[in-house]
Amino acid sequence: MDENFIEKLKKASEDGLFSQHLGIRPVEVKPGYAKVELMVKDEHLNLHGTCHGAVIFAALDEAFQLASNSHGTIAMALSVSINYLRAAKKGDVLTAEASEMDKTRRTGNYKFLVTNQNGESITFGQGIVYRKDDEFKV
Repeated sequence: MDENFIEKLKKASEDGLFSQHLGIRPVEVKPGYAKVELMVKDEHLNLHGTCHGAVIFAALDEAFQLASNSHGTIAMALSVSINYLRAAKKGDVLTAEASEMDKTRRTGNYKFLVTNQNGESITFGQGIVYRKDDEFKV
């Protein structure tokens, strides 16, 4: 694996149009772990005036994508399960983290946590990826 792979992966996330559109930015990426942030804005609100669950999921999914692909081989989500604990509001800064719990040659299991700026849990869950032998080129 390229010695600068993690930095290239982080840069690819920063440059991603979807992440830019939502305002998701990578904070930390290392093998098996990633942290991203998102500030909740007007365009993220649902009918109740709180952050849409899909926006929270997108932040969590970006962390999952970075953590699971951080080993330099292609990893693709097989399943994701999340639980919403409390609403996020306009102005909240959400931190989404994905941490590797188990990695085999073909699979990886990750736990997720999304918190707000006060350290309150917003969402938690887990995901499983399928790993290919193909090198992930960024």
